[in-house]
Amino acid sequence: MPALQVRELPDQVYRKLQEEAAKEHRSLAQQAIVTLAKGLGLVENPKKRRADLLKGLMDRPIVTQSDDLISPVDLVRQDRER
Repeated sequence: MPALQVRELPDQVYRKLQEEAAKEHRSLAQQAIVTLAKGLGLVENPKKRRADLLKGLMDRPIVTQSDDLISPVDLVRQDRER
């Protein structure tokens, strides 16, 4: 993983980063990564991500019985025969 060193970081930015890290129970490095990712738009909103995931699950058909499904008994037999 690449490393990043920031020189001449303004005191107010450093203090704010320290405060946020303490509040979120993170190290300074972890908080810097989270803050950079949010600022760059790389972090997806957790509520939106959850809603998209649930929508995707709801769009899938529910399979109750199908000839395509393999019996658990057959799976165990195949595994034992290996």
